[in-house]
Amino acid sequence: MKNEKLERINFLAKKAKTEGLTEAEIAEQADLRKEYINEFKNSLRSQLDSMYIVDAEGNKTKVKPKGEK
Repeated sequence: MKNEKLERINFLAKKAKTEGLTEAEIAEQADLRKEYINEFKNSLRSQLDSMYIVDAEGNKTKVKPKGEK
């Protein structure tokens, strides 16, 4: 996510605490938060997809989602 968007998220959060937000700003804040969360999830998913667990014998096992065998 671009730095400008992160700064905007922080600005809106500070403004919400001090002055309050307009309806348009509330909608913008919600959209920016959704975008941030989606990018965070995709980044984490990418990291987990490239991870392996190595046991005591040196065998590599790919990390799988919980409940998947």
